[in-house]
Amino acid sequence: MKNLLLFLCLILSTFLSAQKTKALVGGRLIDGFGGPPIPNSVIIIEDDKIKVIGQVGNIDIPKNAEIISTEGMSVMPGLWDMHVHLMINGHANYKHWDETYPPLFRDVIMPSSAKQLLHAGVTSARDLGAPLEESIYVRDAINTGKLEGPTLYVSGPFIQHEPYPGTEQFRWGIKGVADAKAKVKKLADAGVDCIKMVDQDQMTMEEVQAVVDEAHKHNLTVVAHAHRPEEIRIGLKAGIDCFEHTGLSSAPEYPADVMELIKERTAQMNLGPLYWTPTVEGLYNYTRLRENPEKLDGDCWHMGLTDEIIEDIRASIQYPGRLPYFQLTPSRMPTLETKVKQLIDAGVVIMIGTDSGIPMKFHCQSTWNELDVWVNEFDIDAMYTIKAATYWPAKIMGVDDKYGTVSEGKFADIIAVKGDVLRHISLLQDVDLVIKHGKVIKNDK
Repeated sequence: MKNLLLFLCLILSTFLSAQKTKALVGGRLIDGFGGPPIPNSVIIIEDDKIKVIGQVGNIDIPKNAEIISTEGMSVMPGLWDMHVHLMINGHANYKHWDETYPPLFRDVIMPSSAKQLLHAGVTSARDLGAPLEESIYVRDAINTGKLEGPTLYVSGPFIQHEPYPGTEQFRWGIKGVADAKAKVKKLADAGVDCIKMVDQDQMTMEEVQAVVDEAHKHNLTVVAHAHRPEEIRIGLKAGIDCFEHTGLSSAPEYPADVMELIKERTAQMNLGPLYWTPTVEGLYNYTRLRENPEKLDGDCWHMGLTDEIIEDIRASIQYPGRLPYFQLTPSRMPTLETKVKQLIDAGVVIMIGTDSGIPMKFHCQSTWNELDVWVNEFDIDAMYTIKAATYWPAKIMGVDDKYGTVSEGKFADIIAVKGDVLRHISLLQDVDLVIKHGKVIKNDK
């Protein structure tokens, strides 16, 4: 009996060891740095980290490794989405949502959003605007393995001049410089990863500067809306790190003076890159979605939600053409490419982010749609676009030593799709393999 137990323990030990070591073999590796892909790649993963990268024939695969074939696949870092809203999930009536669902944010809504993102190949995400306690809880629950989702970076509540009625739980108003510093310090002490500011053109310059300075004092980046020219002007003057949205409503382009300010900022190498998350796909794809709403019938966005919530969301988007949120969108759509190209030409580092969660924009779909618009509509290079969804997000969040590329010593956050993703970026709509921290989350192959 004793010998039998020892034998069984040996078998179990060997099995567990094999599960800790994995080898991804045969795929075309796009490592996230922007260089040429590596054919016939081999990636050795031990526990949650990448140990060795090589090619078939020039690297020894450990005998105890679990072999995962990536033959015929594009292998790349897990995607980042730099602008998500976990507390909303496509519902078209914000007032109703804000009045009905806050009690479910922590245990139902936000966990379901996070899980949908991860299964879509998004292994890291920046959540911009949600109640503080719920944001910290969900982020930490994911990090400890209690919940399934991408590695999260959270801002907690928006900082603005005055919260909109009924949104006080996740929007904090600022009344003077002292209050601005105190609110940012409260967020920093709670453990947020960045500060989100909106409507900064309605605040005094002193208040805006206080928010930025206090955030930087705590080594937090400041993310701010760029809907109006004055928001951009004030933000650049105050030293905001990253702007969100393409903005300016239906205006055809950014004003000349704003572009000069942006170019002046990007010329200052000592300040590092100026980052921008354009979030174009929700606007760009609206008219097509209005005419062809069949994709709204898909069930990927049901994941983690109750039947009652699903029916509530479905009822709110029953008539896409009637939604007040999008009535100006058809006139905004033609301006988006021009503005994005202006930013690129001015030296701005643009990143993939989607505003995921806004009406009819679900966490399981938005990220690949953003990449698709950049590549297939705006003719932005596919490798550049992938780097905007992998390398640069990790860089601005200060975690590029751990995430953002497939390289030795970093966490094994890796996705793969059948086919050539550089030729057909839309392959990302159905990611075949998702690995986060060395754990296989999804393997359809």
